[in-house]
Amino acid sequence: MENNKFIWPVRIYYEDTDAGGVVFYANYLKFFERARTEMLRAKGFELTDLISSEGIIFAVRSVRIDYFNSARLNDLIHVSAEVVQAKRVSLVFEQHITRGDDVLTKGLIKIASLDAQTMRPKVIPDHLLEQFANEY
Repeated sequence: MENNKFIWPVRIYYEDTDAGGVVFYANYLKFFERARTEMLRAKGFELTDLISSEGIIFAVRSVRIDYFNSARLNDLIHVSAEVVQAKRVSLVFEQHITRGDDVLTKGLIKIASLDAQTMRPKVIPDHLLEQFANEY
């Protein structure tokens, strides 16, 4: 982690690209998802455990994404995840995908906490919220 920003390295494989060897635009959302999941894991929270012990799941509520440049086959990129807002039932992540010093993509992703059974909004447990309280 760099300050409060979590960074996850990703290698671009053939399956991530289109016929021209350029990353398909929707795959950047997958990279963002992986970084958020790995960030939670690094903080000691497994998604499967949150479902079984806390009865919550996280679902994407909204996404705003800007594309600046393309990643290509075999590139090593870095995907960041940083909580910029934590509320009782939602987290907002600012995320970047970079290749070296070049910013390829920037996203703002709002995640809702839902009851795993009813799929209705559910309060994020305090011990989880505390992990993000000092990050922004």
